[in-house]
Amino acid sequence: MMDRDSAVLQGAFLLADQLCLPSSLSSLQKADWSRVGRPVLEALGEICRLGAHPTTTTISWTKKVICVVWLKLLCRETGEDLETGWRENPFFPLQNGLPDVNSAVLLEVVKSTAAAQTFAHFLLCLPQSQICAELERLVQHVRSSSTAEDDVRLLLEVWWELWKGRDEQKAEEGESIEAMFARQYTRLQSSSVPPQAAKRLKLDPSELKASSPTSDVLHILLHALKDIKDHITTTELCLQALSVSLDALYTSCLIDQAVALPPKEKIRVLSVIVSIRERNDEKLSPELIQEAVRDLHASHTPSQFRYSRMKLGEALKNITELARFWQSSELLKVCDSTNPSYSAFRLEQSVRRVLAALQKVPEAMTETDDQEAEKDTLRGLLESLALPVTESTPEVSASVTAIIISHRLDDYQNFAALFASEESWAACEQHWMDCLEKNQAAFQQCDTLIRLTSTLMLKLQSESADVSHCKKLMKVITDIFSALSLKDKNTALAAMLRLSSRGFFGRCVPSAVTEGFEQELSMAFNCIIQGRGGASAAVLQGNLNTAASLVARVAFQNPEAALRSCCHSAIFNKGAFSLMAKILQQLPGLRGEEESIDEGNDALSGGSLLCRCLQEIINTKALSANEKEQFLKYVGLLMTPVMTGEGEGRRRSFLQPQEVVNIFVLPNLSTTGQSSFDIELSLQLLHTALSVDVQEPDGSPHWVLDCSPFPLLYVLAQFHSQTLSCWEQPPDGAVYHWSMDLKELLVSVLTTLGNVVGAEVAAVPSSWSRALFWLYKKMEDLDWTVRFHLKAVWGEHFKNEVPSSLLAVCDLPEQEWSSLDLPQYGQGTGLLAWMECCSISDSLQSTMLSRLSLDQRQLDHVSMFSKGLLVALAQILPWCSISQWTRLLRALRELITSGRLHVPFSLEYVDYLPLLDLRRFSCELRLSVLLLRVLQLLCGSSCSDWLSADGWAHVGRLYSHAVREMINSVRDKLPLPSSGALTSPKTPASKDSDPSCTSITSPKMSKDSQKDLNQADGSQVEEEVGTVPSQEVLFVLSQLFCHVQHIQVMMPGGQCEPLFLSSLEILSHYEAIMAAFPDSSSPLESDNTRHFFSTITDNLQSQEMKSVLQQKIAQLVSKAA
Repeated sequence: MMDRDSAVLQGAFLLADQLCLPSSLSSLQKADWSRVGRPVLEALGEICRLGAHPTTTTISWTKKVICVVWLKLLCRETGEDLETGWRENPFFPLQNGLPDVNSAVLLEVVKSTAAAQTFAHFLLCLPQSQICAELERLVQHVRSSSTAEDDVRLLLEVWWELWKGRDEQKAEEGESIEAMFARQYTRLQSSSVPPQAAKRLKLDPSELKASSPTSDVLHILLHALKDIKDHITTTELCLQALSVSLDALYTSCLIDQAVALPPKEKIRVLSVIVSIRERNDEKLSPELIQEAVRDLHASHTPSQFRYSRMKLGEALKNITELARFWQSSELLKVCDSTNPSYSAFRLEQSVRRVLAALQKVPEAMTETDDQEAEKDTLRGLLESLALPVTESTPEVSASVTAIIISHRLDDYQNFAALFASEESWAACEQHWMDCLEKNQAAFQQCDTLIRLTSTLMLKLQSESADVSHCKKLMKVITDIFSALSLKDKNTALAAMLRLSSRGFFGRCVPSAVTEGFEQELSMAFNCIIQGRGGASAAVLQGNLNTAASLVARVAFQNPEAALRSCCHSAIFNKGAFSLMAKILQQLPGLRGEEESIDEGNDALSGGSLLCRCLQEIINTKALSANEKEQFLKYVGLLMTPVMTGEGEGRRRSFLQPQEVVNIFVLPNLSTTGQSSFDIELSLQLLHTALSVDVQEPDGSPHWVLDCSPFPLLYVLAQFHSQTLSCWEQPPDGAVYHWSMDLKELLVSVLTTLGNVVGAEVAAVPSSWSRALFWLYKKMEDLDWTVRFHLKAVWGEHFKNEVPSSLLAVCDLPEQEWSSLDLPQYGQGTGLLAWMECCSISDSLQSTMLSRLSLDQRQLDHVSMFSKGLLVALAQILPWCSISQWTRLLRALRELITSGRLHVPFSLEYVDYLPLLDLRRFSCELRLSVLLLRVLQLLCGSSCSDWLSADGWAHVGRLYSHAVREMINSVRDKLPLPSSGALTSPKTPASKDSDPSCTSITSPKMSKDSQKDLNQADGSQVEEEVGTVPSQEVLFVLSQLFCHVQHIQVMMPGGQCEPLFLSSLEILSHYEAIMAAFPDSSSPLESDNTRHFFSTITDNLQSQEMKSVLQQKIAQLVSKAA
């Protein structure tokens, strides 16, 4: 059913058709439209006024009328039958009620309704050949009868709308009426016309040229303009015609790709257009800006209508003739240069573009000399035009940009970046700030954010800074930053660091601004520290993400202050170092890998900002032991490579090890005593850095080569040489007192660094020869043992240099070893040097043991060797670190088990030797006796003043370590059964065994344990399967206890805590054996043992130690029935 509006429209056309009598609308002439077209225009006006949305309704009905009239014309021309139209044409109800029309009706409707854009959009739906045909029809209509200015304007408007193309945003909104028109047009053109219909079809003479169209749109339009140039009689229309033709030339012939205008230039042009149109009473709106953007885009983008039939020279000639004609007619003079029209501005822009393009046209495009001449002529003609240059105000530019941003128009993000950085726009504070606050999402790009930040910093540094406005802007910027993804936050943080290490506060700013930030900074870290605690993994990860966001927010405002707070929390809040390290590992943008460009930040130039913050904390406050430990762990975690989560596919460290070494280690090691940073902490940092598993790219040198490795090795070697006399009284003015723990750390660092440097030297030996020889030469002033820690560095370049006395006791090949004449190593010191070598490294110990010159068949040689070794051991023991002492104990065991070291076992603590088989424990017993003899020698009158109190305490620790090893060895030979796993039935003694030696059967003992029990140190002893030597173990433990007590009484002070703890450990194990094996000791034997142990313990000086030991001894009660 037809609606009211359609009926009104059909009635209007029928009335117009009656007004044509005796003719009809199908034969209407252009001049007659003013007489008969009024009913159609009035009907269309009435329909649009009554619509719910006048603007939308007007556009919709204008489109519908043009579409229906055009299809009506096509149906008449193609002779479509009613049945087909009714079935396939969606516009049939409206179209069928219209009288027949011709092209004049269609084009006059377009002109009267100012629907050039709609007409052009319908054209753009057609193939180019059909476009050309319809344009020919339009040109003939314009030229027919008397050509008026509105006819010329129609042609120019259609021309320019074709160049602007379709509005893609509107075209995407559902199925448009243009698409339906295109389908009907194609259907009608493809349908075959019957002969009878062809005979009935009569075209107007003015329409005959449309049957043979050219396929060059530019050719049609330029020639049409040339034909009607005489009818252009006003300056405004002339400016419009020349600008359209120049833009068509530019986009069809002179460019091959779109010309990208910078956002600043684009907004300048748009602002001028808006200013001109506002003077013409047009209101600034998104639609107005969108239309201006389409004009601008069409002027800088290659047209879809490229020249084909027309050559470049012909186009240049036509436009030159037009311009010359209008110039001679004085139509190209702009009367009002202060307020030029839109056409004048467009022509000025067009001339500028064409002149620039003509300078770049290659000679290959101008095929003849005539074309080159035409190009020069046009250039000279355009250059002679006096066209005003129009500019707009910053206020208009800011308003236009704000609308583009607010309505998310094309390219709004680039305009947002421009909006953020233009100082003149920011001067319009309220309008500028409103746009920022309402459109924060549009500014969420890193570059835009940094531009906003720069603008804020300029405002803060201004003498007339509005504090309230600046604080408001700071909050907006920070909120924009907080909305970014983690990856973008890191990009923004890195950009901020390049801008200023102090962020917003890179210069002097009002105190009212900084106070607010200090409160936010304090609150953020208080929340993070108080929010720690036990939780599930998911909750912990969520807390970490929240904490990282909080730190990132304050870090963007002031990176230095945020990093300083991170470091302070990590060092001075117990256990917070791990959380702070994890937070920073999520924020690699704060690494500060690039130099700061902040000119006022001289104190923090170079190096890592984080390292500077750490240094500041260390230099201003003495750290406790716990704080140093947290500092070390914090730095260690930051040096550990982690996945950054940035899609890089590799692990990265927040702190590079070379940064740490260059900033914290090298300066402090080279200025010992002049820095508050102690050597031990420096060495621990170096050790931690060397332990980090850094993923070096293939073929790249190790990072340590950036840290002056050879001077560093020499300094460490010097330190190590000084530790060899650590128990001596330091000379006056000594800057540091060395400890054994520090010596142990030094050896570890020196060896590790030597291995790294050695690998680099071995890779390219020729590059390092000079440095290598320099280091070796410097080592001559140090202890001879130091060079062995750098064996990896020397490689095969140098022989091993040792005291000449060592060669007397060791058979070493001359090709690898050479002697040194050292005054402190005279005759008889060979074994001392030999033992020093055994303590340096495992490989060197193996060499010393295998090369030892000792004839075991000569008993006097073995005896002399054993006595000399005893003396040498007494000399070297106090200066051994734990690791060195462990190696020496291993060497002593090897010498004892191999029979090269003779240590007689004496019965100093027993009246008679029980009938026990102690062969499997002979090594432990002899080693214990050897150490007893060494300590007796050390504690004797000749050596009692040899060591300081610290030296004696260290000796006690070393001996305690040896005792612990012996206890463990004994324990391994008699593993204690698990609870309930052992049954202890009374077993009759063998006739061949002593009644005091009891055999205990352990049915659940493993085969491995049984095998261990049957393994003696010197020889394989055959025993019954399942027999355990519980009595032998008790005897060995009693001997060890007596030796420990003996030594504790002998040592100066008599209160060595490590020996006291060793005694308690022996008693505890003794008690456990008695409990696990009740038959190993009778009640009488246990009573005698308690009495004997108590008697020995009575000699201790410390009453407290004595009391504790005697309480423990009293618990040794036999559980035998």
